[in-house]
This record gives sequence, C-alpha cells and structure tokens, in this order.
Amino acid sequence: MSTPPRRADQRRPDQPPPGGNRPAQPDPQQPDSRQPDSRQPDPQRPGGQEPDPQRWRALAVCLLAGFMTLLDVTIVNVALPSIQRDIGATTAELSWVVTGYALAFGLVLVSAGRLGDDLGRRRMFLIALALFTLTSALAGLAPDGTWLVVARLLQGVAAGLLNPQVAGFIQQLFPGRERGKAFGLFGAVVGLSTAVGPLLGGLLLQWGGGAGGWRWVFYVNLPLGALALVLGLRLLPRDRPAARGGARKPLDAVGAVLLGGAVVSLMLPLVLSEHDPATAPWWLIGVAVALVAVFVPWERAAKRRHGHPLVDFALLRTRGYSTGVALGLVYFAGFTSIFFVLTLFLQQGHGYTPLQAGLALTTYSVGGATAAAIGGRLVGRHGRVVVVVGLALEAAGLVVVDLVLRGAPERIGLAIALPMLVAGIGNGLVIAPNQTLALHDVPPRQSGTAAGVLQTGQRIGSAIGISAAGAVFFAALGGGGWDHAITTSLLVTIGLILLALVVGLVDLVQGRRRLRAAEVEHVGSGA
Repeated sequence: MSTPPRRADQRRPDQPPPGGNRPAQPDPQQPDSRQPDSRQPDPQRPGGQEPDPQRWRALAVCLLAGFMTLLDVTIVNVALPSIQRDIGATTAELSWVVTGYALAFGLVLVSAGRLGDDLGRRRMFLIALALFTLTSALAGLAPDGTWLVVARLLQGVAAGLLNPQVAGFIQQLFPGRERGKAFGLFGAVVGLSTAVGPLLGGLLLQWGGGAGGWRWVFYVNLPLGALALVLGLRLLPRDRPAARGGARKPLDAVGAVLLGGAVVSLMLPLVLSEHDPATAPWWLIGVAVALVAVFVPWERAAKRRHGHPLVDFALLRTRGYSTGVALGLVYFAGFTSIFFVLTLFLQQGHGYTPLQAGLALTTYSVGGATAAAIGGRLVGRHGRVVVVVGLALEAAGLVVVDLVLRGAPERIGLAIALPMLVAGIGNGLVIAPNQTLALHDVPPRQSGTAAGVLQTGQRIGSAIGISAAGAVFFAALGGGGWDHAITTSLLVTIGLILLALVVGLVDLVQGRRRLRAAEVEHVGSGA
C-alpha cells in the first residue's frame, strides 16, 4: 500500500501551530520530521511495512517488564530496617543494596541499547528479563548481606540491559501519532513505578509479616517476570535477519569500558553522599571527566575506522534529541529527589510507617499516571508546549506544598494532597512527551542507543538531585528541625524543576524562530 502525500500544513511535533492560515514549512536545514498517519506504513520502518498488528499487546509486555525494573529502584528502601534485623546486614552492606542497583543500572544502559540495535531487541529483552527474574529470586533467598549485595548488582545489570529495549520497541513498532500514545503509557509507568515504590514496599512488608517479610519485595518479581517472559515469547516481533546473524557489526568494547567507567565514577560519589557526604569519594568526579575526555575522541576515531561507534555523536545534532537529554537529566534531578526528602520527613520526622508514607504521596502517582496517557496524545499536536506546561504545573504544585508545610499542619497527607495532585499532573506531562520529542527524529536502527543515552542522563540526574537535596535536608535538620529541613530541601527540588523549565522555554522559543525563518524563506522563494 503506498503512502499518500503528506499535507502541507502537517506540523512537526516539536513546533506550535503557526499563526494565521499560512502552512508550516519544514526547516530546510533539518530532516523532515512530519508525522505520518498511524494507519499507513511509516517511512522510518524497514521497508515501510505495515505496523505490527500485535504492537499494543507487545507494548503491554514491555511496560510490565519496565515497571518491574524501575520499581526496584525505590521499593527496597522501606525494607532496609527489616533486612538488617533479619540477616544482620551491616550499614555499609545496606547502603550497597541501594547504591549497587542504581550504579549497575546506569553502567550498562548505553551498551545495552547498542546491543539491542545490533543483535536484536527481542533477544536482548528476553535475556535481560530472564536474568532480572533469576536475580530477584537470588536476592529474596539471600542468607547474608554479601549475598544480597551481589544479587542486587546483578539485578541492576539486568535492569540496565532491559530498559533501552522498551524504548527501542516503541520506536520500532509504533508509527506517527501512535508513538506519542505509546510513550505516554511508558511515561505513566516511569512516574508510577517511582512514586508507588514505597507504598507497594510497605504493603508487601505488612502482608509478608515476620522477620522474613522483606523477601517478598524481591519475590513479587517472580510471577510477574515469568508472565512477561511467556507473553514476550509469543508477542514480541522476531528480530530481523540482519540482527540475528550475517555480518556482525563490531561492538566498541573500549568505548563501552570508557563510558561505563565515567558513569560509575560520576554516580558513585553522588549516591554515597546520600548517607555521608564528608566521606564520599568526590575525587572520582575528576576521573569521570578524564574518561569522558578520552571517550569523545575515541568514538570519533571509531566512526572513521569502521563507522560503528558506541555512541554516534551525530545523534546530538538530531533536532530535539540533545534538548530532550538535557531536560531529562535536570528534570529527573528534581523529580526523584521529591520522594527522597518527603519520605525521610514523613517516616523519620513524623513516625509514619512505610505504608502510611506511601499513601500520603498517592495523589502524585494518580495525577502523574493519568496525565501521562493524555500527554502522549497531546504532544503530537502541541509539541514542546506540553512539556513546558507540565513543568510549570509541577513547580507551582511544589511551591504550594512547601508553603503548606511551613504552616506545620497536623494531618500532613491530607494537607498536601491537592498540591501533590497538581504536581503529579505536571509530572505526567513532562516525562513521556519529552521522551517522544527526543526520539522522534532518531532512526529506528539507532533508537536503542539513543534511548540508552537518554536513560543514562536520567539516572545521573536522579543521583545528582538526591545528593543535592539530601545534603541540604540534613544540613537544615541540624540547624532547625524537621520542618525546616523539608521546606529548605524542597526549594532545591523546585529550583531544579524551574531549571528544566528554562531549558524547555529556550527550545520552544528557538523552535518558533526556526518556523518563522522557514516561512519567510518559503515566501521569498515564491513558492
């Protein structure tokens, strides 16, 4: 079936509606990114073939697996006291139970995306999912702290191998506006998994009961992982022959080591500073800078040698991608630190149980999940405006939360419910639309790598935000008590979200200037 001609007034997803009745023209210096009708073959898809009829079911499998891996970033936090009592884990081991997962997760994201692009996403997805399920069982069976730390490191590697394949499948399977809807659902999963981790962890601890109740925080992944594996074997599209065999593209192993070392060297002092900033190995940030300084020329040389670097820096020239990476990094620094400081405030400052603390933050999760699905539909029509509105809403909601907490209300959860709902709606309008815009013009053959870089930025941003907000929280706690600590640290999170808003506004203004310049050129050419 042939693709019908595109209408002249069809807009790019990162551009606002043009003024008047003059049709929007594509930027002559940029590739045409107008979205095809989702019912027609996508020209970016191999051979322009029809969309996979089982793509929505395949997406459900991907979202289930992605939810599991992202949930495990936060769900274990509420179980740490129980783990210490049951198996006698040391404070250092407990720290690595949390830190090790985050580090291993971030370590392999980019390499995993490249492997999915080259060897096949289905293969990488199923291998990673099986490994994640197995390591979840090993973590639940842990007889001591050392066993649990090793299991969490392996679990983090599996999560990092899996997540870029989810975004890669969305890019591969969904054409046109459907892609925005699919990313909207993925954004809902990202926000929901981060927000409900403490709540679900508290429920599992209460349900499991006894000294070993914490093990269900890991065992819950076993039936979910088994279900996702069975459905994945049936529903995920088979890898194309070029990805299954034939001429293998060389894996840039040196580049993978350099980038992985840089990511770990940057994240390690940040995540360790959550517990004791004074003893964190801050000198490793210098090592990270040095490794990046070697990585960049190595990748450029690799492209000249065999045309297949780990990261093709041409991606950064793809319209919307570099902005999406930068905005995602800054936004995740603010977004994830909200839950870190509020959980500390509620549980340690006011004696809330993990379940009570999770319930107090439920409205944020509800708002985020609802708005994410809507945002995925809106982004194809309004572009970056959706992200800017979301950031403004979240900043406004958190400002109200800060003001409410300054009044020291007796029923904290009820007092902050409405502004947290507004902030959650803002969250839902940011994550999925930003990811849609960032990856929209990325060729599907590079979508795994592009998603890996994007998600690595999000992991680094999370580490930076939690480190900064945590340092301010504990410094303020020593000087003014719990109420002073939470209101001061919330200002850090608000500042980071406002910084992301500035990034979004700059991109929006530049996009409108490009549109006006294209219109002027179109009129001047006499078209």
